[in-house]
Amino acid sequence: MNPPQPPFDPEAVPTEAIVSHGGRDLRLTWENGETAVLPSETLRLRCRCAWCTRDRIQGRFPAAFPAVAVTKIDPLGGYAVNLGFSDGHARGIFPWVYLRALAREAAAPTTGATERTPRAA
Repeated sequence: MNPPQPPFDPEAVPTEAIVSHGGRDLRLTWENGETAVLPSETLRLRCRCAWCTRDRIQGRFPAAFPAVAVTKIDPLGGYAVNLGFSDGHARGIFPWVYLRALAREAAAPTTGATERTPRAA
């Protein structure tokens, strides 16, 4: 028996994903006209791979990645991308649903609430 397919929302898949400003931003555009610019540092800080998760639990995850850039973006099965960063990290899988949630979170007005990591639907 095959495991269940990962969550997939076709509306979360952007029509355009461009690494810009020398890798400093990931620019996303969706069919409904929604756009977002996600800084590479935000993406690196929000990586949910096993290594980053372990480092967070062990208190070894950096608080910032000020000079990091996105160096590669590889599609994964239509539901996600693998991002590579200039610090050599390239283990994170970023589902489109997660990137859209990060974009909406960044666009939302801040209320002083603590930061939470959006979950893929």
